[in-house]
Amino acid sequence: MWEYEHSVEAAAAPEAVWRLWSDVENWGTWNPGIERIEIDGPFAAGTRIVMTPPGEEPVPLVIAESVENERFVDEARFGDLLLRTTHRVEPVDSGRIRVVYRMEITGPGSGEAGPQMGPGITADWPDTMAALVTLAAA
Repeated sequence: MWEYEHSVEAAAAPEAVWRLWSDVENWGTWNPGIERIEIDGPFAAGTRIVMTPPGEEPVPLVIAESVENERFVDEARFGDLLLRTTHRVEPVDSGRIRVVYRMEITGPGSGEAGPQMGPGITADWPDTMAALVTLAAA
């Protein structure tokens, strides 16, 4: 297994972050790693998302879990590998939150493949998360 986690704090409400997360069609406004994105239903467990990074092939995702104003989990499969990303928003104190993204890559060969592919996938998380919370705080 390979894992990576990054968090950022901001003066924003969990509901503001949730509004941005659940508005999948507009993720590209705060995530430059998205050239195109489509969702085939409500922002809920079982719904499929197809995300296309700039210059790359589309990546099919499934929302595995969704708890309003708290967290959602998306999963992508690459052969036998499962890439599971948890997105959480946690209250820190009055008016402040912490947003946490955590990726786990599991499956046969994940010990080798994870360190090869994971850092490239998560490299933009600090900038993307900073843009997300800045927009949520506005």
